[in-house]
Amino acid sequence: MAIEIRQATADEMAEFGILGGYVYGGAFGDGPDNLIARVTRPEWTLCAFDDGKLATSFSTIPFTMRANGIAMPLAGVSTVGTQPEYRRQGLVRRIHTKALEHMRDAGQPVAALWASQAAIYQRYGYAMSTVLRSYAVDTVDIRFHDGDDGSGRVERVGLDDGYDTIKALYIEFIADRMCNIHRAKDLWLNNVLDTEEEDGPIWVAVCHGRDGHPRGYVVYTLRADKVDHPSRGQELRVRELVWLDQDAYRSLWSFIASHDLVGRVTWNAAPADDPAFEFFYEPRLLNARDHEGAWFRVVDAANALAGRGYDVTTDLAIGIEPDALTPWNDGVWRLETSTEGAHARPINETPDIRLNAKSLTSLFTGFRSATQLANWGLLDGDRDAVVRADAMFRTRHAPHCPDHF
Repeated sequence: MAIEIRQATADEMAEFGILGGYVYGGAFGDGPDNLIARVTRPEWTLCAFDDGKLATSFSTIPFTMRANGIAMPLAGVSTVGTQPEYRRQGLVRRIHTKALEHMRDAGQPVAALWASQAAIYQRYGYAMSTVLRSYAVDTVDIRFHDGDDGSGRVERVGLDDGYDTIKALYIEFIADRMCNIHRAKDLWLNNVLDTEEEDGPIWVAVCHGRDGHPRGYVVYTLRADKVDHPSRGQELRVRELVWLDQDAYRSLWSFIASHDLVGRVTWNAAPADDPAFEFFYEPRLLNARDHEGAWFRVVDAANALAGRGYDVTTDLAIGIEPDALTPWNDGVWRLETSTEGAHARPINETPDIRLNAKSLTSLFTGFRSATQLANWGLLDGDRDAVVRADAMFRTRHAPHCPDHF
């Protein structure tokens, strides 16, 4: 067996798509022209070939993410799969080791993926960094405890006419957030605007403020005979809800509640800090559940730490434990932050805090605080240093990544 690790050629992309279709059980189509083959470029791939036969597939999509108010290059890892007869031979590790070097060289300091199995990717230093909160609520239970239903004017718009509006609102909405991805049109069409026959057509409603300017939107579907209820048998499925202020948020929920024939409203991609729990008169009726979200990994610690947004002026010596996959991160780094920018440089000093690559990612994204990591034995440092790290890495919003790739 002569294994070669290299990019797939254009002529091999049909085989790439077929393997992806097999590995994911047809979720993206089975044929050589399935979604995987159509949207993946050969130069994004890094695969294992056995005498010309595709044994393992792997791709890295060049995205841009928000990093607490700053744009940062992101490597979106996707289509990781191995032919059954080639599994347990370390091919994914060989590819991943080489891919991390490529990401660093390409200026992608952070990687992210949707884990088919968490056990696989924790071995490579990935940390769950976002959650998707789901709701299932009856329209009669969409009420605000303070009686403020919002004052915005919400109206439905055609998708062709409304796309530019919701795109602009999304860009403004994610500007100071963490982990949200900049969306090209393909990402819109394969996620929020993806049509599914059982859901029916995509509807868009835009909220306008008192000045007439757009302040938020909801993308949703609406279908009958989905709920066992004698008079409210419809289901409204929220694909996305975006708001620039709380009045727009309330107004959009009130618009949803006005669908009198709907017995169930679902939203499966709310952020962890969504305010419905604070606003609804009976939040337990949201039937909220948190689900595993995207997994992230710091690839290039110096550039990831320096390229992120911060809201405090401070400094910290961060010790990163040896990591065979990204040895260039090993050692101690002095991170100096302010609202104007940040700088990270290697130093030969005793660190204020010490942690491994996985915990560093949890801290970097703001998904875990330094105090939490210290309480769990995943970060070493005295209390003063931990408190400084808490303040340094605190994010303005909970990290969120609703887009699958």
